[in-house]
Amino acid sequence: MKAPKTYNLLLNGFIVVLMASFFYIANSNIFAQKTKEKLQDDKTKLESDIAYTNKLLTETKKSKLISLNQLIILNNKINQRQDLISTINTQIDDVEGKITNSVKETAKLNGQLKQFKEEYAKMIVFAYKNRIAYSRLMYLFASSDINQAYVRLKYLQQYTSYRKKQAELITETAKELNITIADLKTIKSSKTVLLKNEEEEKSSLALEKTEKNDAVKKLQLKESELLKTIKEKQKEAVKLQQSIAAVIADEIKKAAEKSKAIISKAIKANKTNTTTSTATNTTTTSTTTTATTSTVKVSATSKELGLSDADITLSNSFASNLGKLPWPSEKGIVTSTFGVHPHPVLTDIKVKNNGIDISTDAGAKARAVFDGKVTGVISIPGANKAVIVRHGEYLTVYSNLSDVYVSTGEVVKTKQNIGLIYTDTDESKTELHFEVWFGKVLTDPLTWLSATK
Repeated sequence: MKAPKTYNLLLNGFIVVLMASFFYIANSNIFAQKTKEKLQDDKTKLESDIAYTNKLLTETKKSKLISLNQLIILNNKINQRQDLISTINTQIDDVEGKITNSVKETAKLNGQLKQFKEEYAKMIVFAYKNRIAYSRLMYLFASSDINQAYVRLKYLQQYTSYRKKQAELITETAKELNITIADLKTIKSSKTVLLKNEEEEKSSLALEKTEKNDAVKKLQLKESELLKTIKEKQKEAVKLQQSIAAVIADEIKKAAEKSKAIISKAIKANKTNTTTSTATNTTTTSTTTTATTSTVKVSATSKELGLSDADITLSNSFASNLGKLPWPSEKGIVTSTFGVHPHPVLTDIKVKNNGIDISTDAGAKARAVFDGKVTGVISIPGANKAVIVRHGEYLTVYSNLSDVYVSTGEVVKTKQNIGLIYTDTDESKTELHFEVWFGKVLTDPLTWLSATK
């Protein structure tokens, strides 16, 4: 027989190749599973959003006349449907990629299995030919000394073990091949389902676009009415902004008066201190200096509003939750975003929104998005009631409330209900207007809210 070195090298190479294949397959499967789960989660969420939007749309259709709110919700639904179709397309692409990889992997495993079987066959033939030449026992007795006999014995044991292990690995490869083929069939089946799903969504989208075009045509006949509504909305926005500015101005005024009172008190205390000894005066001055030292960073806005260290800490905490704040209503869809936008019906007309509008269910409540203190409860003609909550340097505004559950000066907690959102029975519309301010500057509320409600 030949030395066992050749077989050891062959066995080691065999194991390395097979383990590398298994490692690649395992990692590919983990990554693919995560991608699949993410896409499925996105699809499920979009389907849920569409179902909720359908519910709101059904409510608005209770009104006999087509309304702008109906069109806006329908637009929202069309956008969601397009996103859903896009997600399904991504899923299909992902599945096609998996099919391609599975076909390649199947071919690779088939090739490896063939190679392993050929090597095994050669080894069996080699063993048979050498068995004819002399038996194992004779092979051992032919040793020149005890050490050589021991080496030959170990070789025969390793050779037997190798044959057994190689047979096991061939079986394992065949098993992995069968699993890959079964997975391939499942993936192909899921692609068929997705393609059918995509066709259904495209049909729904086409119907919704037709419905939207009809709604636009009907609303265009009400141009004067729509222009009147735009002007009223602009007036309401101005009134709300003036009310917020008044609240901020009042806070600044109170802070200034408080600061003036503190300075006046300090001056009187200083005059009293001049009658004391120099040593006592030195100690008092040193103590006063130490007492006014603070490790909290104070911005210009904080100074202007006279915020305490606790208020500034709250402000920093609010800022650190950018993109993580809960929604100001438990359910709802955004029907108007922040900034200037083209009117959905009237050409060459743009509308400005200082915050976002959220359409929700009748009876829904507005809730605080973060801990804070109510600094204003105001009533705006045409826009119902509004609540302003301060979070240090930040303000959140909740307007179009029919009823308010909090009062000025009250401390509120995150997700605490602060008012009932007004329902317009003529249009079957329940809509909350929400704003976020930093000092005297408006910011986009959507950047603050989390992706999930």
